[in-house]
Amino acid sequence: MFATSRRSRRRAPLLALALLLTPLAACGYGSDAEDDEPASDGAASGPALSTDEVRIGYFANITHATGVIGLGNDGAIREELGGTEISTQVFNAGPSAIEALNAGDLDLTFIGPNPAINGYAGSGGQSLRVVAGAASGGASLVVNPETVDGLDDLAGKRIATPQLGNTQDVALLSYLNDEGYEVDPQSGRGDVSVLRIANSEIPAAFDGGDIDGAWVPEPTAANLVSRGAETLLDEGELWDDGRYVVTHVIASQDFLEEHPDVVEAVVRGVVRTNAWINDNRDEAKTLFNEALGRMPGGSELPAEVLDPAFDHVEFLDDPLAETLRVGAENATEVGLLEETDLSGIYDLSLLNGVLADEGLPEVGDAGLGVG
Repeated sequence: MFATSRRSRRRAPLLALALLLTPLAACGYGSDAEDDEPASDGAASGPALSTDEVRIGYFANITHATGVIGLGNDGAIREELGGTEISTQVFNAGPSAIEALNAGDLDLTFIGPNPAINGYAGSGGQSLRVVAGAASGGASLVVNPETVDGLDDLAGKRIATPQLGNTQDVALLSYLNDEGYEVDPQSGRGDVSVLRIANSEIPAAFDGGDIDGAWVPEPTAANLVSRGAETLLDEGELWDDGRYVVTHVIASQDFLEEHPDVVEAVVRGVVRTNAWINDNRDEAKTLFNEALGRMPGGSELPAEVLDPAFDHVEFLDDPLAETLRVGAENATEVGLLEETDLSGIYDLSLLNGVLADEGLPEVGDAGLGVG
């Protein structure tokens, strides 16, 4: 199913992707990290790399489909890791994943840019490195058309984001700031009320009339549209070429230093998974949806949610470093981040090595790389 990498062509061909994802306690799509327990998928085969286990996080969002698919029982990330077992954990939003990584409970995770920025800044540049891209796009401001008439009618409205300081939270606050609305970044109070609500709880809040809209990733955005919301703003419209990082892969600096072979294996699996998704989008969409349905407390998305949500996301290896730099400036401007030096937040050496092996062009770090 996945094309084998140059490094792995000596291995037997992959079986059909079964996506037997790790069972997690109370981890339905968009679940809260506090309720999740890391668990091994038990699918390791062959010799281990420099460690017997690697702990990887991701979210049950379409913007994290690279992780959901690649970490499946026969996914490309799994294959590249060989006998090194994977322990996975599902998070609701980035700050919780950063807490786990800083606590030493996580080695790598798929995550949005702003939590990575906050984690790097908060540790004085000691906690993490961005090692690969994963996805662009997939975030929108969707609203109840009965209570919001347009972009000039946001005053006094209640707009949800998944978590204080997460990528969509910063995007909303930055947009409101640019439009002249005053909002306290911590409390969310102001000309517009910004309510921090877990992705999994936002649809119910919308149905109950507790919010007027939400700035959210897929599939939550498409889910709300299926319930009568309308897309007021696609975040891509705010970027020059419509591309912006929504998900990339970060590694603990300690883990990267101690186990570069394991990080390289994950990165190689990410590159292979992205290529497969882009060549097999219909099948990838189905596999992602089946994975959601197998998660305890989760359920498959109906076609009216799945199809537009998946079409809204671009899967790519480039972490789009320049857009992270802009995101950091936005977070500083709205008061969620003190001015900080992000030099060294990227280490794309392993990624560019993998891309070279695959005959693909290298990607840049916008001057924010190590060394």
